[in-house]
Amino acid sequence: MCRSTRRPFRVLRHTWWPRLIPAAGRPARPDRPLPDALRRLAGGRLLPAAGRRLRVGADRGANPVELAVTMPAILLLLFASIQVAAVFVARSTALNAAQSAVNAQRVYDAPAGAGTARASEFLTAAGGWLVGWKNAGPTCAVTDEDVTCTVTGRSLSVVPGVDFAVRQTAHGPRERWTTP
Repeated sequence: MCRSTRRPFRVLRHTWWPRLIPAAGRPARPDRPLPDALRRLAGGRLLPAAGRRLRVGADRGANPVELAVTMPAILLLLFASIQVAAVFVARSTALNAAQSAVNAQRVYDAPAGAGTARASEFLTAAGGWLVGWKNAGPTCAVTDEDVTCTVTGRSLSVVPGVDFAVRQTAHGPRERWTTP
């Protein structure tokens, strides 16, 4: 029986659905006090399902176990996305250096190493996104009609031991006098 009304059932009128709760099946006081924030949320009255959910201790400790299971997958996805971004930045840096080398080498009467020097300047100024480019160095192949420059290196590695080779090539026509 409900102590306040002496009826066998208690009616909750402050919810959006009226509900009958047997008063005899629940203790008058919970074995653990409920948080004040939850009491304030319900306007001083607790909804029965929320109160039962907080009082039942069957799921205690489930959240740390779930977190321990899912955290490696979350970290793997995080590091994989950072590694993919580093590869794309390295490819972009290599392509921009190759295009800069082509633009320097294709000028009319450009000296022989102008494109290679411009690519090296660009890569030095761009920072360390492209690793190992000094070993192979930027190369430029010049013919009578066109210029092709290639920049080779490796991307930064987030995961130790994992390397991604990066090679970008730019091509352009060489400036020259032609007869009409």
